Amino acid sequence: MARVPVGRSGAGGRVFLLLVPLLLVGLPLAVWLDLTRLSEAMLLRQASDLNSIISGVRAYYATNVVGRVLAGPGQTRVAHNYEAVPGAIPIPATLSLELGNIIGGKQQNIAYRFVSDFPFQNRTPHVLDDFEKGALSQFRSGDTHPVTEASTSFLTDRVRFISPVTMTPACVACHNSHPESPKRDWKVGDVRGIQEVTISSRIATNIFSFKYLLAYFALVATTGFTFIALQLRQSASIRALNRELETANEFLASLSMKISHYLSPQIYKSIFSGEKDATIHTERKNLTIFFSDIKDFTSITERLQPEQITALLNDYFTEMSGIALKYSGTIDKFIGDAMLIFFGDPESKGEAEDARACLRMAVEMQHRLAQLNTKWRNAGVEQPFRVRMGINTGYCNVGNFGSADRMDYTVIGAEANLAARLQSVAEPGHIVISYETFALVRSVVVASPLPAITMKGISRAVIPYSVEGMLNADGGKAEIFSENMTGLDLYLNPTMLDTRSAEHVRSLLKSALAALDKSAADASPAPATPEA
Repeated sequence: MARVPVGRSGAGGRVFLLLVPLLLVGLPLAVWLDLTRLSEAMLLRQASDLNSIISGVRAYYATNVVGRVLAGPGQTRVAHNYEAVPGAIPIPATLSLELGNIIGGKQQNIAYRFVSDFPFQNRTPHVLDDFEKGALSQFRSGDTHPVTEASTSFLTDRVRFISPVTMTPACVACHNSHPESPKRDWKVGDVRGIQEVTISSRIATNIFSFKYLLAYFALVATTGFTFIALQLRQSASIRALNRELETANEFLASLSMKISHYLSPQIYKSIFSGEKDATIHTERKNLTIFFSDIKDFTSITERLQPEQITALLNDYFTEMSGIALKYSGTIDKFIGDAMLIFFGDPESKGEAEDARACLRMAVEMQHRLAQLNTKWRNAGVEQPFRVRMGINTGYCNVGNFGSADRMDYTVIGAEANLAARLQSVAEPGHIVISYETFALVRSVVVASPLPAITMKGISRAVIPYSVEGMLNADGGKAEIFSENMTGLDLYLNPTMLDTRSAEHVRSLLKSALAALDKSAADASPAPATPEA
């Protein structure tokens, strides 16, 4: 079972789920910042427009009203305290102040100041803050461009707009001649003071102007959070499913591993990969079949305890199976102390190469068995295993045999039985092959024919060949000496020895021959002494 991926969960999925709420939170923040900027621009424009209106009205009043009154012969006076003087009209500065008071009274968010640092003597001096002082200083230095200041709190924007109040000819004439004026050397164009318009606005008042945008944002936010909730829920469900699948996978892996011990690896692989179906089906193929049997196994079991026999047999089968798998042999079955192995199915390297692989496997098995016998003798086993091996090549039926409920992957046919018969004519520790096998491996083996044999199911006489050795790379005979008996465990393959090892073996054999000669001399009777 494959593990179900959680979309692109993991690190990428978690980052995505965190990014979505951040983007959703960032959208109102962006709207608020843009709304603040828009509010400041609107307030600044309103302040500038109001300043222009008041300045225009004051200029018009000063020129076309006050100027004409002062130029006429009438009795109308122009006074800052015009309310106390019958028939008087306000001076332009007073008009500006009263217009600002009227506008501020109607609009609570608008404040107007018309101030100067040269007030008349009977008026309260104006208190200027640092911003106003800085603006006045800038104007008198020659820069008469309006000065603005914008401030923003969490929910309120405020804009201050200050422009210069310059002296007109009428203002100069009035201020230079008025008895309460603190300065009497004014010139046309001098900056007498400042005109300041302050407008504030609550952002909450403007935010509802974006009701459609807010509704869209609410819809997007609801959709986004719903999507996140569904994703989290789906991720949790898939994680739970993955945990169940992992548990099932672990169980199936454990189960398949256990099943694999009952099948040859090639069969196990072909079934679980889908190359073969678990159905009753056979094929006819040319196979090389190997059969081995332990000589006198019944008598060995009578001398050993069941636990010892079990340990020895399991050790033997483990080692032989490892060698069979090394040469790609398919282990068919264990029959008591016998082994049935075949080459050519389900994987084949060609008939000749399959036969050579089988023969090399048998030779290595005999070599390994000699090593095991030495180990077992050292462990106290008096008569270890001596194995006979038979190899045959021929056509057999191979596949699934049995019933729909229970089947076995095996080979059936007279050629498979012939392999068993060949091992029965072999000497313990030796390998016997059929002519069909010999014909395929003759380039790598030295073998001598044995007397012909016959068996049921095969009409022809079968000529067995006893393997005497393998040919080396130069084509020379590489004899193999193998013998196991009480007091002797011998397996000698000269082709596997280097020069140094060969000298050591030669020395051992000389010592062994000397020991045998001495033992024979000690055992022979002493010659009779002639009588005197």
